[in-house]
Amino acid sequence: MGRAPIAEAMAAYAADGALAFHTPGHKQGRGAHELLRRLVTEEGLREEVSLMEELDDLHDPHGAIAEAERLAAELYGADAAYLMVNGTTGAIQTMVLAMAGPGDTVIVPRNAHRSVYGALVLAGARPIYLPPETDERLGIPLGVTAETVRRAIEAHPEAKGALLVNPTYYGMTTKLSEIAELLHAAGMVLAVDEAHGAHLAFSARLPLQAIDAGADLVAQSTHKLLGAMTQGSLLLAKGGRVPRERVREASSLLQTTSPNQLLMASIDIARLQMAEQGEELWGRAVELAERTRVRINEIDGLWCFDREYAKAAGVADLDPTKLTVQVTGLGLTGPQAEDILRHRYKVQCELSDARNVLFLLTYADGPEEAERLVEALAALAREHRREADLGPLPSVALPPAASPVLTPLEAFFAEKERLPLAEAVGRIAAEEITFYPPGVPVLAPGDRVTEEALSYVRELQALGGRVLGTGAERLRGLQVVKEKL
Repeated sequence: MGRAPIAEAMAAYAADGALAFHTPGHKQGRGAHELLRRLVTEEGLREEVSLMEELDDLHDPHGAIAEAERLAAELYGADAAYLMVNGTTGAIQTMVLAMAGPGDTVIVPRNAHRSVYGALVLAGARPIYLPPETDERLGIPLGVTAETVRRAIEAHPEAKGALLVNPTYYGMTTKLSEIAELLHAAGMVLAVDEAHGAHLAFSARLPLQAIDAGADLVAQSTHKLLGAMTQGSLLLAKGGRVPRERVREASSLLQTTSPNQLLMASIDIARLQMAEQGEELWGRAVELAERTRVRINEIDGLWCFDREYAKAAGVADLDPTKLTVQVTGLGLTGPQAEDILRHRYKVQCELSDARNVLFLLTYADGPEEAERLVEALAALAREHRREADLGPLPSVALPPAASPVLTPLEAFFAEKERLPLAEAVGRIAAEEITFYPPGVPVLAPGDRVTEEALSYVRELQALGGRVLGTGAERLRGLQVVKEKL
């Protein structure tokens, strides 16, 4: 465990002294611009090479990368691990392509990340959408219940499997062990988007990680809460329901043939750090988060829910290092509070929604950082409380999604036209409307556009939500399938 094979291989190549007549063009830093030198150390530039024999091949690993993947699988208790250099988006898309193909059915919660919809386009698969549970007071979607999954299995016995979210962006986990048993009994695969759970394995005071709950495939963002560089992720596999060669083929199809060695090394080093200190670091983080939560709840007008509250349907546990702070008691919306905290007090949250701001407290934070957060929130409550009525906030639940009229693939390749939003009702969406964060589509390609969905979009827009998508600039219009269906 006490090794970082990829970093060791990179250092060995740089130390060998071979004169570079190969890519990259900066030639181990000799041609690097001064700005690049400021961003990357001299040693990092010397080692930023690829495809040499010492450095292995991401698409056919047999040396340093293979060893790094073996060590990652061992750390997480998986049978296999795969380095992912285009983020958990790539890992999620790999999972879908490994479990389903054109015309196959996949069970998906409606609050899945937008990367899932891209995966459905790539696979040509047909989604069966599950409604997540919701919490009216928090104003956020939760997980799906085992009963909801059971009904979907009975209604769609042809499904290849389900791709669930655990934990949610807000740290809510679902009853995965029970759901895994249901899916496996039906001969189906359980894939899990665990982008926000790469740390769960390192403290008994954190929720159960998906691979230990019976998941077959798990996508983790090694960069979100651990120490990898942005885009660095892992895909974990356990059991034999999905052939390993199929996972590797899908991964190879989706990932670059020129993976960045610094990025791969950072994933491996993050794994090493957790192997050496994970329990200590995350145990300390949980303690700090719990103390910080208590202090936030002492501030008049603010509320940060805890594990005792998080016992609703669709919830098994709460990751205490996710601090969701409701600000409506101050007469503020989440986006308003985010703006004040960022520009007045120089504290940046992870996301804001209609009612809340979310803060991620990780192993990298200490008492000083926690103190600064509490002081900023206290100042927010003291100096920026508003008496004005917020008025009606958006409905908690996403608009109900019926079975898609077209598959995401069919909608993606259909002939399109752009219509004003008001004229798009009743037509078939040819693009997605997603507010980010948290990156959950309100409309997905293939959905019939409803007035309820567009009203929800307008409400989120009015609150300052940021929209992603090809036609999302101020949402002047929406791309729909040209032929009326």
